Amino acid sequence: MFEGFDLGYAELPDTTVRYRVGGTGTPVVLLHGHPRTHTTWHAVAARLAPHHTVVCPDLRGYGRSTAPPDAPGHAQASKRAMAGDVIELMASLGHERFAVVGHDRGGPVAFRAAMDHPGTIERLVVMDSLPLIEHVERTNARFARAWWHWWFLGQTDKPAERVINSDPDAWYATASPEAMGPENHADVWAALRDPAVVHAMAEGYRAGLGVDVEHDAADRDAGRRVTCPMLLLESADDDLDIHGDPAAIWGPWVAGPVQHRVIASGHHQAEEAPQAVAEALLGFLAD
Repeated sequence: MFEGFDLGYAELPDTTVRYRVGGTGTPVVLLHGHPRTHTTWHAVAARLAPHHTVVCPDLRGYGRSTAPPDAPGHAQASKRAMAGDVIELMASLGHERFAVVGHDRGGPVAFRAAMDHPGTIERLVVMDSLPLIEHVERTNARFARAWWHWWFLGQTDKPAERVINSDPDAWYATASPEAMGPENHADVWAALRDPAVVHAMAEGYRAGLGVDVEHDAADRDAGRRVTCPMLLLESADDDLDIHGDPAAIWGPWVAGPVQHRVIASGHHQAEEAPQAVAEALLGFLAD
């Protein structure tokens, strides 16, 4: 896994970020989602490396990246803070401009990087994700039933960590080592059995129902939009369309047209359909 890639740890102001870097060419960052680590990208990264310098970090608090102490309003777990980590990591590696790809919870991080750092992000790819405010404002009984884990992880009266950490194997479910890749499977499960990681992931959901929505609302009220080209990759066998056409929902957030492609896959596209994902990314990045 990640043959030819280097493993590194970047000491950033608020966190230590574990990452892999390899390949040659224009730089692209791949951001994982919940509850994965950077190793979810191993098959996609190998396909991109002949054409691009590929950087795969663990988001702060996930995998073996550290989490800062809890802050008021869960600000330490905000997508703005995570996006700042990405910018600082890439600067430390010598990259002033780059493309960013984000899946699941990594999607709002990639989106926030493009919104907050338009001079740095050249291209944006979001996979199975919408701006968080779009989910929150469209919440109804159907969405709450289908995406109930958002509210379970996001509340604090009875913290989800107490339930999850008592038996993480009963809470989390993943594909087999053969389907995910043995090293990827092992890396993810090592993280899921770490109470500090579980807490950091829950904090990310708490931020997602509060401070992250505030940031989205401020951008919308100010008329700010993503100015770089954007591609949306939607899993055919997932339910990103629970609110309607996801490309149409993204439209007002982007200055130009939203390119949209459906991948024949379940939710974890990078593991289930790495060839299709890599082809879509290579085409978009070379366009």
